[in-house]
Amino acid sequence: MAVDSFETGHDEQRTGLPRPTGLLDVLSVAAVALDTRGRIVFWTPQAEDLFGYSAEEALGKHAARLLIHPEHLQAVVSLFTEVLETGRGWAGTFPVRHKDGGSRLTEFRTMRLLDDLGDVYALGIAADHTLLQRVETDLALCEQLINQSPIGLALLDPELKYLLVNPALERIDGIPAEDHIGRRLRETLPFPDVDTVESALRQVLTTGTPLLDQYHVGRPSADPGHEHAWSLSFYRLEDPGGRVLGAAASVVDVTERHRAAAEADRARRRLALIADASARVGTALDVEQTARELAEIAAPALADVVAVDVLDSALSCRMRRRDNGPEIFRALALKAAHPTVALHAADSPGDLAAYEGDRLVTLCVHTGRPVLVRHVGPQDLPRIARDPEAGALLAQAGVHSYLAVPLIAHGEVLGALDLKRTRNPAPFDEDDVVLAVELAGRAAVAIDNARWFQSVRNTALTLQRSLLPEHSAHHTGLELASRYQPAQATSEVGGDWYDVIPLTGDKTALVVGDVMGNGIDAAATMGRLRTATCAYADLDLDPGAVLQHLDKITCDLEHYIVTCLYAAYDPRTGRCSVANAGHMPPALARPGAAPRLLDLPAAAPLGVGGVRFETTTVALRPGDVLVLYTDGLVETRQHPIDDRLNALLDLLGEPDRPLEETCDVLLHGLRHPDDHDDVALLIARAL
Repeated sequence: MAVDSFETGHDEQRTGLPRPTGLLDVLSVAAVALDTRGRIVFWTPQAEDLFGYSAEEALGKHAARLLIHPEHLQAVVSLFTEVLETGRGWAGTFPVRHKDGGSRLTEFRTMRLLDDLGDVYALGIAADHTLLQRVETDLALCEQLINQSPIGLALLDPELKYLLVNPALERIDGIPAEDHIGRRLRETLPFPDVDTVESALRQVLTTGTPLLDQYHVGRPSADPGHEHAWSLSFYRLEDPGGRVLGAAASVVDVTERHRAAAEADRARRRLALIADASARVGTALDVEQTARELAEIAAPALADVVAVDVLDSALSCRMRRRDNGPEIFRALALKAAHPTVALHAADSPGDLAAYEGDRLVTLCVHTGRPVLVRHVGPQDLPRIARDPEAGALLAQAGVHSYLAVPLIAHGEVLGALDLKRTRNPAPFDEDDVVLAVELAGRAAVAIDNARWFQSVRNTALTLQRSLLPEHSAHHTGLELASRYQPAQATSEVGGDWYDVIPLTGDKTALVVGDVMGNGIDAAATMGRLRTATCAYADLDLDPGAVLQHLDKITCDLEHYIVTCLYAAYDPRTGRCSVANAGHMPPALARPGAAPRLLDLPAAAPLGVGGVRFETTTVALRPGDVLVLYTDGLVETRQHPIDDRLNALLDLLGEPDRPLEETCDVLLHGLRHPDDHDDVALLIARAL
């Protein structure tokens, strides 16, 4: 029973013994036993395969006469006798005669046997010499390849425990070969995704399909401070019978390739970031918006916390003193890539803050050069933060690297781009400095353009507002309301104006005009025309005559065309005389009737010359509302002018509404924040 169990129990589960390997099957080792007379008494099937004779043909035959050529017979008999007499085994190679008549060079191991009766036998173990040489060569080749290969190699059993590790893998993972043996794969691999690796390897063991060139990144114990990359391939190992022996793993260190690819990808992302900044930074001539755009580009692409601070002197277009003292900054933008207490350590946009000369941001604007602190320590925080409390917040936020870059335009330092890293583990390096300088330089030019534009615009707006009337709200027979609304920061101030001029006999002149153009020149021209209008109105001239005189003056002003509407109201007669010089028609809203546009004779603008301006008289009843406006109220680039005029009339459907409220309704209903033109609005109600 035990013999049967041993012979038939070929699987390990049934016998409890290790399963046999297939190497002996590959070698086809034959066994032959001879008695003391040299006759064959045992003959295995492998011997039949090796020598060609069946057991019936070989058993009982004299082995030397059957298998040895006559010229070798004496030497074989001598060796056989020596083995039987001395008990010393013999090993060597000898030519054997095959049944087919040919000769086979055969490797022998010969030894003496004794049975329990004291009988002596000779046992010969034989295998084909050529096959043995090939196996030996293959083994030697494999051993040298494994030991000398620059590729890390490992053999693992079905439980994914190491059986063999070559020197290259020792160098790759930094663990001695003997420390691998018996350990599981996950105990040595420095990959964060080791579960995925093990799962893939088990799939290879199950299916037999190799898994090639799997890319993995980690930090080996031999170099924990740097990231390495490896290419892994897995293969299933089987014996000739198809039994799974385990798996082979090859590991190629591709760190240099990984770093080169990462650097190339980093360069691509930097170029993309610069291209994105070119498109997104400086979209409007507005300092605050430009600063916000810069901060939004830099976080999180370059830093976790970004602040843009401009020198208050630069923002006011004042000359900055040249010394190493404190500087006053105005915070313009603050952006974080994620929620962080570091935001509470920074100045809020719009705030003014004074930083002493020893602070890094002050040093940055004084020298006009970047200030880089790769690794921020406790000794650095007092020079970065505005005060100790802010320094504690930066430490709590985990600020570990800092970079300040000056905002320089046309040789003038305007402020600084302030960058901090908290979650991003990499410290700022020289490449980051180059990128930050490029971004800051592009933004600085846009900020410089915006600050000068805003300065000129504010000057023009101040001039224009100073030239507009501060009229009394009380005029005989009239209730008045007015508005002036400049265009947004994307455009300069224009030359729109309105005026209310007291005339003799309790009459009142109402004027609205528009100088074509913008900026200080347009505002100044508007002021000259307003002064002239007041002078001619004081002569109590017909509205058409007033425009005639203004036309002559405008012709003397080069490159200027002006539209103007002039109306004179007499409360004693309730009549309003109106003349138009190329201007938008006034609107009349009358209680109990639909609002309408006054039908006035068309005429060219002022400045054309040689044009006659006609006067039209309109009766104003108590409660009637007359609306005078410039084209900025109704003209847009997207809508037909007729649609906009109809919208104006729709908004005038409640003539009893307070005039101040009517002004707000018209501006809110017809104006868009991005409209490119100024608006002058003058509304009068007859009492």
